[in-house]
Amino acid sequence: MPLNTILVEDSKTIQDTLVPALAELADARVVAIATTATEAKEALDQWAGKWQLIVVDLFLREGSGLEVLQALRQMSLPRSPIQHVYVLTNYATADMRRRCEQLGADGVYDKSTELEAFFDRCVALRR
Repeated sequence: MPLNTILVEDSKTIQDTLVPALAELADARVVAIATTATEAKEALDQWAGKWQLIVVDLFLREGSGLEVLQALRQMSLPRSPIQHVYVLTNYATADMRRRCEQLGADGVYDKSTELEAFFDRCVALRR
């Protein structure tokens, strides 16, 4: 079974790159793409209990990835051990990594320098 994945990313170019790469490398099926924090919260509600992976960018068209992480913490259903949240951003400073992890992110990856590590973690979810 593919990993039901929610992609929270406002760049069409990055969406067009990540969706097929996730499918090919990690057998991930992107079931929802959100470009704003509000759309991400709606996708979380729609796919509650049915997603296994969420990939979140920090800077969105409206709102931020931090709002999405906060919404995940406040969901009525607790996250299952098979549900993983990765932040993929161009702003992976030490402070931002700490903040994201405090809000429940399982990993924070820099889009420019840590794509291989990000995909390695996604592939490991299938094992």
